[in-house]
Amino acid sequence: MRSNAPALAPILRSQHLAELLAHLLMNPETEYGLTELSGILDIPLTTIQSEVKRMGDAGLVRTRKVGNTRLAAANTDHPAARPLTEILIPAYGPPAVIADSFRRLAGIGRVIIFGSWAARHSGVAGPPPGDIDVLLVGDGIDQLAVFGAADTAQSALRTPVNPILCTTQQWASPTDDVLLTQIQKAPFVEVFTTESQYPD
Repeated sequence: MRSNAPALAPILRSQHLAELLAHLLMNPETEYGLTELSGILDIPLTTIQSEVKRMGDAGLVRTRKVGNTRLAAANTDHPAARPLTEILIPAYGPPAVIADSFRRLAGIGRVIIFGSWAARHSGVAGPPPGDIDVLLVGDGIDQLAVFGAADTAQSALRTPVNPILCTTQQWASPTDDVLLTQIQKAPFVEVFTTESQYPD
């Protein structure tokens, strides 16, 4: 099944293509099996196979066979690799970069991307997001450490990162907080959760 054109990068044909190409470009030193890519990205294997073949024919992706496994990796020597990376990292890199930047902070229980980026990611049409809004849920979080982590994420994404904090109790009962209520009602992307604080 073909996915719709992505709201985050509408110049690309489909959300699946955007996610696949972004993943390969953000991990240029890694070769992936096609079944592995299907599992990582939650994209049907047949779609992965057809998209990798198209990108291989165009020279954007290098492929080779090892036994019965076909491996794929980004071809960083392709003239379009750098411009595509510049487009796709701000569009599809935030979940991984934000999770990696903030998850090590003491007191963090949950990290959420909200606002325009989350809306575009969920398919809501609109202008390209100019920044990444991040909500950090937890108790006793060091604000200075938060700003340092935000700077690290901002440098990697080449996009402003705006963190805000709330306590575990505030997130659980946001009735008196207009912003938290809006965040919970609108599309958001949870990129990290501490299982010990949020058991199943």
